[in-house]
Amino acid sequence: MIYIRLRSNIIQWLTIQKDFLFVLIKSLSKSEKRQFKIFASRLEASSNTKFIELFNILDKSEFYDEKLILKSGIIKKVQLSNLKSYLYKQILVSIRLNIPSQNIRYQIREQIDFAAILYNKGLYKQSLKILDKTKSIALENDEKYMAFEIVEFEKLIESQYITRSIKGRADELTIQAKELNYQNTISSKLSNLSLQLYGIMLKTGYVKSDEEQQYIDDYFHKHITKFDENKFGFREKYWFYNANLWHSFLAQNFLASYKYAYKWVTLFYDNPNMIYLNPVFFIKGNHYLLESLFMLKYKSKFKKYLLKLEETINDPRFPVNDNTASLCFLYLYNNKLNYHILEGTFEESEYLIPEVLDKIKLHSEHLDEHHEMMFYYKIACIYFGTEKYTESIFYLEKIINNKNLTMREDLMCFARLLYLIEHYEMGKDFNLESQLKSTYKFLLKMNDMQEVQKEIIRFMKNLNSFYPSDIKKEFIKMRGRFIELEKNTYEKRAFLYLDIISWLESKIENKKIADIIREKARLNNR
Repeated sequence: MIYIRLRSNIIQWLTIQKDFLFVLIKSLSKSEKRQFKIFASRLEASSNTKFIELFNILDKSEFYDEKLILKSGIIKKVQLSNLKSYLYKQILVSIRLNIPSQNIRYQIREQIDFAAILYNKGLYKQSLKILDKTKSIALENDEKYMAFEIVEFEKLIESQYITRSIKGRADELTIQAKELNYQNTISSKLSNLSLQLYGIMLKTGYVKSDEEQQYIDDYFHKHITKFDENKFGFREKYWFYNANLWHSFLAQNFLASYKYAYKWVTLFYDNPNMIYLNPVFFIKGNHYLLESLFMLKYKSKFKKYLLKLEETINDPRFPVNDNTASLCFLYLYNNKLNYHILEGTFEESEYLIPEVLDKIKLHSEHLDEHHEMMFYYKIACIYFGTEKYTESIFYLEKIINNKNLTMREDLMCFARLLYLIEHYEMGKDFNLESQLKSTYKFLLKMNDMQEVQKEIIRFMKNLNSFYPSDIKKEFIKMRGRFIELEKNTYEKRAFLYLDIISWLESKIENKKIADIIREKARLNNR
């Protein structure tokens, strides 16, 4: 009976994921639903209320149930697909009509549509006047793709010799078209390069050898050396910094990552209107800046830019929608946790945990599973730092038992290693051998085992065989080995996932790991 109920729930969940109309309706805010009903009432006719009834049924339903819709009698099964398509379109039209007027892109697109209406009515001069004014707005806001579209529209009208204004305009429009086409081509090539580098990151991860490093360098320089940075506008600079950032991240050159992330963020702060026009690019740039500073353990600058980011996104002018709200939560709270991990202020950060968990639920439909698991790992690290091992293990098991983390095997790996260490700390070493075997099998399946991971497994495996009088010596010996590995470019990043050196030092000096990390943070005064 339980199995049947569980299977039914899984089928319902899968159906929800597949039905776009249901997902769209559930994503609407209260005001958007109210606006749609007002909009729909204008379309309503005595013979055409079926799409409104369908909306109401789906709005009140907890999951998509086609049988419930058909049972209501509003529609036959053969008509349902067309009615759903019609409702889907009308919801989008309703949202489109109620988009805030300050959105420049929608303003430009609307004016182009108005110009097209005037052109089709034969009002060519009125159409050209709107296009010329709209083109200026597009260029002011670096919307060069739409500016190019406008120029092509102007050329279409002028080439018909209808307005008798072709004298001088031919050269003017030709030059504008060439310049915009060049700039758009540069942006496209740079964004392609950035996307390709990001794809390599997802496929193979960070470089792990000199050979991989050489391949990435050759690929990058082959595609980047053709461009003259002095001719770049805002968008070209953005994509140039973006591509350089991904190249630096792949190479684990975090100083260069900081350099280009800083240029990326500064570009926005120097052009504040672009922050509100491109909020997603702005948020992501700040995240990469903070991630680079975290990797470099540069806590003073980390705190400075974290506070500046929070101040900016709390500005009333900052665009708020489902997408930006989720990204702001994701990157702001991720980096708030990172700051406490960097400082070793684990107890002070515990207040963030219930906030994070509440916001994960709030943004569940917009938050992918990998980022959710990353939050759980950070929470586990916080509890590890406060020696609340039971609570930490609870969140680590959420990661370890997740079967969908194929793109974040590194996260799964370090969750398992931290899991082993915490069981040792709790004195639960009676099943350590089986856990070690399980972890080792997982690492072998990854086919991507770093030397750091091998050393941790080897060390944990031998812990129970040491005489009590020799354990401290073994901790000291292992600390020396890891300090050497930390100097290796291809190994150092692992220590940011799991601060194994500070844990070893806590055992050597018989101190809490939080005290060790805080002392290091104090000495690393930058």
